Amino acid sequence: MRVFSIGLVISGIHLSMPLLFAAYGGLVSERSGVINIALEGMMLFGAFLGVAVTFWTGSPWLGLAAGVGLGILLGALHGLLSITVRADQIVSATAINLLALGVTAALIPTIWGQPGVSPTVARIPPVVLPGLSDLPLVGEIFAELSILDYVGFLMVPVAFYVLYRTPLGLRLRACGEVPEAAASTGVDVIRTRYLAVLTSGALAALGGVYLSLVQVGLFQRGMTQGRGFIALAAMIFGKWRPLPILAASLLLGFADAFQFRAQAVGLPLPHDLLLALPYLVALVALATFIGRATAPGAIGKPYVKD
Repeated sequence: MRVFSIGLVISGIHLSMPLLFAAYGGLVSERSGVINIALEGMMLFGAFLGVAVTFWTGSPWLGLAAGVGLGILLGALHGLLSITVRADQIVSATAINLLALGVTAALIPTIWGQPGVSPTVARIPPVVLPGLSDLPLVGEIFAELSILDYVGFLMVPVAFYVLYRTPLGLRLRACGEVPEAAASTGVDVIRTRYLAVLTSGALAALGGVYLSLVQVGLFQRGMTQGRGFIALAAMIFGKWRPLPILAASLLLGFADAFQFRAQAVGLPLPHDLLLALPYLVALVALATFIGRATAPGAIGKPYVKD
């Protein structure tokens, strides 16, 4: 078994997708001016409910819908606290992260009667597109991609078009830069920010559902393992822009895939170093590029309607 192979590419794509969905969730929210470090908790809740509903119904598609729906509700909660109540946005998001970690851990033995992990459930299967899976070399990659993988890649040009080529994207960016100026032109800043945070919750939860129902087919306590924060790193590394965020997510996902592959083939590197590799890459990326990244001007600042 070689480290660099088609298997590494497939694994890299699968490990990048949860980061990509969550990072785009952070992009939409923070472009509107609302900090969302609750991506970790939203991913964890989405992964949990996706598995729970799949376990009860036998349908991973219902699990997918339930997980995304819960993400929207969590986005509404974060919006209520940070937009309407005007609480500190970081404190609000941190509360959601802590709530997710505690509630999901407590419900595992309640639902499944065993601590720490759920039974395996049906997974979202790969989609075999006629012709693509028969292509030489890359056909193996296409044969392992699910509908969510295609959605993730399609989301990149869609996000770029919406943000930079539509009135909605212009309003969203204006609310994140100078909300008072946006309001003076008739933009409803509160409604726009709520829409952004709800979308953020849905995308982050979708990343969690991908993790539990595409990758592994079960839920494990704390299974996101900081991926929500790595997605935040990808968003900042990508300078709050769709295409660089894709590149950053792929870089961090492939770093994770490399450490798994290196352990599998017995590469002579310290085990702890391999486990820490994705986090080290994220840290180096942030340390290198954070000074060059310019956040939206009004990010984290509550808007008070006149």
